[in-house]
Amino acid sequence: MGKLQEFEITFNNNKTVYSPGESLSGTLKITITQPILCKAIKVNCQGFCGVTSKSNDTDWTDEEQYFSSSVSIADKGTLKEGEHIFPFKFLLPAAAPASFEGLYGQIIYRVRAFIETPRFAKDYKIEKPFSMLNILNLNEVPGIQERSSSSVTKNFSYSLMKNGTVVLNAESDKRGYIAGQIIKVSAEIENKSEKSTGHVVASLMQKVTYNTKKPTYDLRTIAEVEGPGVKGGNKTEWKEKIIVPTLHQSSLTDGNLIHICYYIHVYLKRPEASLTLPIYIGNIAVDPTRPSPSRSVPPMPAPRNYPTPAPASASAPAPAPSPAAAPAESAAPNLPPRTTPKPAPKPRPRSAYASPSAPPADLYPELSGLANYNGEMAKSPQHESGSQAAVSPNAFSYAPGLSFRQKQNSSGPSALPLSSSSRPQDTNGNQMSSSASLPPNYRSSEYPHEPPPSYEDSCNI
Repeated sequence: MGKLQEFEITFNNNKTVYSPGESLSGTLKITITQPILCKAIKVNCQGFCGVTSKSNDTDWTDEEQYFSSSVSIADKGTLKEGEHIFPFKFLLPAAAPASFEGLYGQIIYRVRAFIETPRFAKDYKIEKPFSMLNILNLNEVPGIQERSSSSVTKNFSYSLMKNGTVVLNAESDKRGYIAGQIIKVSAEIENKSEKSTGHVVASLMQKVTYNTKKPTYDLRTIAEVEGPGVKGGNKTEWKEKIIVPTLHQSSLTDGNLIHICYYIHVYLKRPEASLTLPIYIGNIAVDPTRPSPSRSVPPMPAPRNYPTPAPASASAPAPAPSPAAAPAESAAPNLPPRTTPKPAPKPRPRSAYASPSAPPADLYPELSGLANYNGEMAKSPQHESGSQAAVSPNAFSYAPGLSFRQKQNSSGPSALPLSSSSRPQDTNGNQMSSSASLPPNYRSSEYPHEPPPSYEDSCNI
């Protein structure tokens, strides 16, 4: 190596397997026989993922970096001959995935050291890999204690003219396992034909997806068990066990370049009927005494208690409860108490720009019967026939003391009260008071040059 006699990275306690969130520390040992001019000596710790579309190729098509940290352990100067030891320390992130090495990609973690020399000189570099073990607690996976089950029905044709159906049902005892545990697989085969089926096979499969522009799939059989077929017209239940070897843990997220999943493939060789049972491989076994997590459900909004609507008239007394309603109230003690109806709001003060409105009938009894329930004036027979009787305009003053100015003329028609036969009647046929007479006809008045007062003048009086 020329001037460089020893260039080595050593981890403390010779530890090579780390977990996310731990600290990685070690030393860089450099032994040289002659002085070396250097710009800097750096140590870098990084984790990344690389995938490709060719088997066992390190020319990555896509890369994904998880972290990269660098530290400068020596500045620009001359590194004297002899032995030099530089310590370093890095903090590993808590969200880094576990190390993985496959045919079309890898998840790699490594520590690299660089001796940067001046221009036209040779640089020196070295690297040392380490493994990342990400712990997957199966108790945190929703529905992990439930059975994984599936069913399939297949048509079975034979001897050209004959056919039948085969029903295959299979399930596993749970959904999550760790290395060394036993997967209990049970299958129920119902042969509704006259010919025997082929053997039944259960396989533990690993599926690795490499997410390039055109995803690549690597399917591998981890373990396999086989059982006998079923004769025609029979129904058989088949049970088998599979021991889980040491495997890479399942991937719970789909956003990474490499996604790993496991399932049990149960199938018949004849007819070709198959189904899959998804499972998870983790590091912490399922605890049957621990409740399985579930998705959070948003709380339901509390029911609103709307107040009892106030009666139409504020002065009307509240109806007394009937004797039959008393037991119902005592039987439901959780009902909200009845609220006392609020009094009617007071009328707003009238302004000069607001049109006058009719006051309540109980305040001015002389104006009772002015209008019916829908606000329309009751018509008299004279009104219906087209004749109009002259009445005083004071009869239509909606406020006390409000009157219209009118000149007196002995020769002209005066506002005579209506007779009982010409008074208007309400909807029930009862005669109304003279104060509720029809408005005067200003077209036949002797004073056409004096218009009726406006709403503003009426309010200002």
